[in-house]
Amino acid sequence: MQHYLTRLEKMIRSHWDGQALSDFRGESFTFGEMAARIEKFHILFEAAGIRKGDKIAVCARNSARWAVSFLASNTYEAVTVPILADFHPESINSLVDHSESRLLFTDTDLWNKLDPAKMPLLEGAVSVNDFSLLYSRGPKLEKAYAEMSGLFGKKYPEGFSASDVRYPADNWEKTALINYTSGTTSAPKGVMIRYDSLSSNIEFGIEYMPCSPGEKIVSMLPLAHMYGMVFEFLYPLCGGVTINFLGKAPTPSLLLGAMAELKPYLIITVPLVMEKIFKNSVQPVLKQPAMRVLVHIPLLNRVIFKKIHDKLMNAFGGQVRCIIMGGAALNPEVEAWFRKFRLPFTVGYGMTEGAPLFGYAPWTEFVPRSCGKKVDRIDVRIDSDDPQRKVGEIQVKGVNVMEGYYRNPEATAAAFTEDGWLKTGDLGVIDKDGNIFIRGRSKNMILSSNGQNIYPEELEAILNSQPYVVESVVVDRGSALVGLVYLDSEKMNQDGLDEEAVKNCLKEILASANKDLPSYSKISKLEVQDRPFEKTPKMSIRRFLYK
Repeated sequence: MQHYLTRLEKMIRSHWDGQALSDFRGESFTFGEMAARIEKFHILFEAAGIRKGDKIAVCARNSARWAVSFLASNTYEAVTVPILADFHPESINSLVDHSESRLLFTDTDLWNKLDPAKMPLLEGAVSVNDFSLLYSRGPKLEKAYAEMSGLFGKKYPEGFSASDVRYPADNWEKTALINYTSGTTSAPKGVMIRYDSLSSNIEFGIEYMPCSPGEKIVSMLPLAHMYGMVFEFLYPLCGGVTINFLGKAPTPSLLLGAMAELKPYLIITVPLVMEKIFKNSVQPVLKQPAMRVLVHIPLLNRVIFKKIHDKLMNAFGGQVRCIIMGGAALNPEVEAWFRKFRLPFTVGYGMTEGAPLFGYAPWTEFVPRSCGKKVDRIDVRIDSDDPQRKVGEIQVKGVNVMEGYYRNPEATAAAFTEDGWLKTGDLGVIDKDGNIFIRGRSKNMILSSNGQNIYPEELEAILNSQPYVVESVVVDRGSALVGLVYLDSEKMNQDGLDEEAVKNCLKEILASANKDLPSYSKISKLEVQDRPFEKTPKMSIRRFLYK
């Protein structure tokens, strides 16, 4: 296995003038320009007294400069802390403080919503928009920033060249980054990922999803999530691919427009995005009266499916070799149609704690309803006395697995079995050929269309704190979050609320609940239940009844 920073170093040296990072229809950096920016920040870090192992947070919208900021920290051997820009400002304050970050790269407008007093260890903030200094707690960082360009010129009087690029590769078991899995209402869980875990995932990508310098990819998933960071950014960049950052939520029209223009070799996404494309672009055609008949006529239906295949692949830019989905199960009906069209798709399996990959199979070997086979350098087992037939918890062990949760020994201990296997919280089976099938998700997580993890229990806690709400369940309906609420009708009658007043009260409950939630987890509407939710003997709500 080769260290990913060694791969990156070689790629920078050999493709100095090739385009590395680009904002869709915006700013771009060649590999050489990217390396020069990284080196300038290394000089700044050293002059400011930032040591290897110190924490540097990155909290900003996806962009080429986000990528430069991350790489500057990562190649310096600071522990990088990617934080979702969609988190509420109070949560960002809390996570920067919890991670003990000394420096923060962030958007200028987001910085104006943060409070330095709530991040007492933070010594400075740099704008990802233009790399200007937004904040300094003392003169040392200000002085280092003012002298950065001069120090760079002094260190490289004949100019910074490809031969000057050197990144460390003797840090396999050191912590590379801390990736937070939560941070809205519950205690934060910072997943500690080592350099070897990242290298293992990137090595797998290079081997099983080969790419070439000059090819392109559209990065649409949040870079602060492991899935987007590794497979839409680090792995393709190490292969010489130009990363094009979409920068916005991937609506079908925006995504298809970008892919038609950029012609990517690979699509990395979540099932919901592909399901939306199917429902918007393909399903209306299939529902036409004549088409309903034609798709059931042998031979003729093959011609129709081939035309749909060609139309979709052309819409994706015409050069896509594979479509990889992860993070959730693909709708079975949509999956069946995709197979009829012979779309080159596959569904993988992983989580933040796996940096992120556990399961994958090439589309030519992908078994319907599965999520691939175990990837290289890990083992997967089912906590069941009959793993092929009896559902049990999926457990994982190997290089990809995290070292634990930062400053949270209780959560770390609870995440592993006594013999050292990571408890994923997912339920499934493994067939005789090694294909992994997920049967249920014990964590109840909802995955948004742009890859954000949404934990309904957190939203329900907010709803349950509102006036007149006794209990609630948050469900995902067609990519919209709906809050099912059981209200205290007795209390409402006592307070004299008539029908109109109840409607106004529901509007106030919704507005109040959404006020402190990040944009991706806002609740779209409330539905009133006329009776308490059905529960288990342990008084847990039977969620499956309310999907």
